[in-house]
Parts: sequence; structure tokens; C-alpha cells
Amino acid sequence: MPTPDPFVEYTISSEQVFDGRLLKVWRDKVGRQTDSGEWNREYIRHPGATVIIAVAESGKLLMERQFRYPLGRICWEMPAGKIDPNESIEVCARRELREETGFEARDWKHLGTVHPCVGYSDERIEIFLAKGLTQQGTALDHGEYVEVFEISLEEAEAAVLDGRITDGKTIACLFWAAKVLR
Repeated sequence: MPTPDPFVEYTISSEQVFDGRLLKVWRDKVGRQTDSGEWNREYIRHPGATVIIAVAESGKLLMERQFRYPLGRICWEMPAGKIDPNESIEVCARRELREETGFEARDWKHLGTVHPCVGYSDERIEIFLAKGLTQQGTALDHGEYVEVFEISLEEAEAAVLDGRITDGKTIACLFWAAKVLR
């Protein structure tokens, strides 16, 4: 029998302490097989999301400007959105690209997964590359305000370094974009 990993925790008990429309907060009591302690873990359950590295005909990346209330500022981000119940990640990515940017893509490739907040959330964001874009018209959600613009990979990388881009999923996507587009 293998030796237990001293880092792995198991659930002793679990209770939901907040049930919001998007986020669910849980408090679990956990233990480890390698010692007798017990600890509390509070975390957010999130339905997951997709983010799209959308490459325009110009070779530039599609980005969005939108106000993010928790930060109290406008952020530059790649198109992204929450996975709906029983929705595949591919369908979500296609829907979000169309809703937010007005574009549909001919070519799609799933690149990987990022976990943006591992210390307090189970959220996963599935990263897609989309090429062969055609403009179809936006279908933004009620109350959603987004400005779409094109930016070169080099300018986006510079925007990370000078603080114009601080969004973690977008920074992760730029790492992927540098790998697959160069």
C-alpha cells in the first residue's frame, strides 16, 4: 500500500454558508491521514467558464474593455463567460464569443485549463483558440456593456507589464497565445 501524501486533505463535514445566483460558498472541516488535526476550509464553488483567444483576420487579438464592479475600474480582458448548466465547454465558448464580440469562428481548438483562484475557489476556465472570424453582430446580456478592440500580441504583452492588463485569465491566455501564434 502506498504511503499517504501528507498534503492531501479529506472532508470530514461540509456545509453551504451562502447560496448566490453565481457563487456558492462552502465551509468544510478537513483532516489529513498523516496527522490528527482538523482544519476549516472556506471556498467558493463556481460553475466554470471559458475564455477565448480570438484571432482577427489582421492577426491581432480581440479584446474587450468593460467595467468590473469589484475592482471599481475598467479592465482589458479576453472574451469569456460562465458555463451554463448542462452546457459543453465548446458550446459555451462559441456562445460567449458571439454574445460579447459579435464574431463567430470557423476554427476552434481547446488549449488547456486555468484555475484562477486555487486558494479559495474550485473555478476552472477552459481556454480556446478561435480563428477564421466573421462578424455576425453582438448579443450582449441585459446590462452588459463591452467595447471590443483589436490589439497585437506584442502590445498586449506590454500592457501586462505596464499594468493596463491585470486580469489573470487574460494573462494566462497571452502565455498560450505566445506559444501557439509565434
